[in-house]
Amino acid sequence: MKNLFTVKKKSGKKISMITCYDYTSARLLEKAGVDTVLVGDSLGMTMLGYDSTLEVTMEDMIHHARAVKRGLKNVLTVVDLPFMSYQNDVAAAVNNAGRLVKEGKANIVKLEGGEEFADVIKAITRASIPVCAHIGLTPQSINAFGGFVVQGRDIESARKIVRDALAVEKAGAVMVVLEGIPTRLAEIITKLLKIPTIGIGAGNVTDGQVLVMQDLLGLNIDFKPKFVKHFMNGADIFVTAFKDYISEIETLSFPGAEHEFALNDEIYQTLKKEYL
Repeated sequence: MKNLFTVKKKSGKKISMITCYDYTSARLLEKAGVDTVLVGDSLGMTMLGYDSTLEVTMEDMIHHARAVKRGLKNVLTVVDLPFMSYQNDVAAAVNNAGRLVKEGKANIVKLEGGEEFADVIKAITRASIPVCAHIGLTPQSINAFGGFVVQGRDIESARKIVRDALAVEKAGAVMVVLEGIPTRLAEIITKLLKIPTIGIGAGNVTDGQVLVMQDLLGLNIDFKPKFVKHFMNGADIFVTAFKDYISEIETLSFPGAEHEFALNDEIYQTLKKEYL
């Protein structure tokens, strides 16, 4: 898996990553030819209706990761370590990463944070578990950031993100997600690192891109961040289909004869006489 992404980086071919949280979507993503799938803790908001990712548990992540893996045959799967599953204790971090691999069938685990979590990345890597780091705007730190605010716009914070990138690479991360940072900063980091960079709100200069599936399909009716592009107007398409279904039920258009199963007329007449 490490070589696959490194080869793409060296060749200049971009890496595609999309979030996924269920079996059916996983089947479709593999059919579309996506390079890798991320079972993100964003499932807290997209699937469970939480206000943020902070409420997501290990059990949530394992449950959804297992469903996704049932739908994939050949696509690498990255799974998020949720909030407070790795921050307090290195041994616990390794144990939880192991659970994502053993129970959730993850190929790679992802964690948020830079140089301050280098020891955690080293320990998980030492346990033969590949790690994807996540720096810049890290959603699990929104309270510390004061909300979803672009990071790295002043010289000191920009230098901090560069140090984070170098630290996670040195610690053994196989790739790093750069979220919510200026494009020129992402360009410097991408050129500086040997491992691939995956951008979300970091411009097109990274080695690959990731988007939340519901965002790119236009299914999220609550908000649209600046870095999101809707590749279809999914919300309107879905709502129209639901309305058509409701209407056809009310007008007896559905189910039609083509959706019915036949019953022998003699049996039908016999049952009518006996019960009606």
